[in-house]
Amino acid sequence: MPEKPTLLIVDDEANVLFTLKLVLEEDGYDITTASSCAEALKLIHNAHQFDAILTDLRMEQEDIGLELAEAAAKLHPRPVIMILTGYGSVENARGALGIQVDYFALKPLDLDDLKNALHRLLVWRGRVRRGRA
Repeated sequence: MPEKPTLLIVDDEANVLFTLKLVLEEDGYDITTASSCAEALKLIHNAHQFDAILTDLRMEQEDIGLELAEAAAKLHPRPVIMILTGYGSVENARGALGIQVDYFALKPLDLDDLKNALHRLLVWRGRVRRGRA
């Protein structure tokens, strides 16, 4: 049986973490969660490899999710990077483009759109087959 794709979900709102974990585990992903950028940075720098990282933009500080995205973009192999935010602006969208974030979504999320985009990006990166995770 093939390995499940691994996701790191980062958000300081416990209900968002719980919901995304539940929905994406049901879709066949192996989920790790973190409730802060600092916690997530420790995970990715301690040899944890993730196929994708989904992060909130605003947690301990405004736009701190960009710091995590920037660190994730330097990893080898590079994970799919998705930023989810309730505070979209031209400035943080530009920042995400500068880091080459793969997906930028505004909350409240359309979970079907998120799942489809995640799957499409993982297939494109060769992390999963064309069928569901």
